[in-house]
Amino acid sequence: MPQGSSQRRPHRVAVIVDEGTNPFEVGVATELFGLPRPELGLERPLYDVTLCTPAPDVRMNHGFFTLTGAAGLDAVDDADTLVVPGRPDNVVPRGAAVLDAIRRTHARGARVLSFCTGSFALAEAGLLDGRRATTHWLWADSFRELHPKVLLEPDVLFVDEGDVLTAAGSAAALDLGLHLWRRDHGAEIANHVSRRLVFAAHRDGGQRQFVERPVPDVPDESLGPLIAWAQERLGQPLTVADLAARAAVSPATLHRRFRAQLGTTPLAWLTGERVALACRLIERGEERLDIVAHRSGLGTAANLRARVRRETGLSPSAYRRRFGSPAGEALMA
Repeated sequence: MPQGSSQRRPHRVAVIVDEGTNPFEVGVATELFGLPRPELGLERPLYDVTLCTPAPDVRMNHGFFTLTGAAGLDAVDDADTLVVPGRPDNVVPRGAAVLDAIRRTHARGARVLSFCTGSFALAEAGLLDGRRATTHWLWADSFRELHPKVLLEPDVLFVDEGDVLTAAGSAAALDLGLHLWRRDHGAEIANHVSRRLVFAAHRDGGQRQFVERPVPDVPDESLGPLIAWAQERLGQPLTVADLAARAAVSPATLHRRFRAQLGTTPLAWLTGERVALACRLIERGEERLDIVAHRSGLGTAANLRARVRRETGLSPSAYRRRFGSPAGEALMA
């Protein structure tokens, strides 16, 4: 069974809403983990979200919203995962109560993640010293000055350090959230969640934060038609040259377009899509690794093993034990 689907209770997520918190990122957290998902066909929700605040009334970013009636910060003591959204006034220290809530949540072994500049709070609480982390590129210099002991990676979407995770920006919070769905429940369920969000099912955390999106010339240079074409042919021996030929451009031009529009290379995108397909095939019950490798375009069982382990940290057999389930098969019915 996918981790969580057989639990007696949902995985509890607490979201700290502090003075000045960005409401978009609070919305991302509730959208990712707080909505009922009947399309998954599961008996119980996989996550349960609680908003918690350091005061009864909290004014969010620029006073657009005031949050009332939320739980107090003691709600973090029951959380399996704590989400810390960002706020624009990053040089202003967080309140002692908020920092204490972050520290004690991490100290008892719960997972802690930040969205956008929420990484400032995690660093201020001492969770990031000597560890890799990211934040929004606009505040990277300020972050380095305030927290020189953190190994900042300013040009990635998110960083997963196991028990502490950081997302670069507000939209990258969606990438990190879907990454957690994959980590907790497998590629098949995460794919269904991404489809409901109408969002890319998988963008690797190492992809560039800043993606240029110039107004396209005529003819349309969008990669959408090419991506849709390639996703239906992942089991075929597609190469970057084949993608370039389909798009009627040179490989160099295709590389530039992928970098500009997706923040990655054509080869990295193609490999990532193939690994995601392989994981879904394993979840659906295909036990023959050579068949999975062939149908996903990864070629050999040895390459499949290496790629799945690199992406998920698990061998294919361990991945199947963790995520393969009748529930996953039901999703494909």
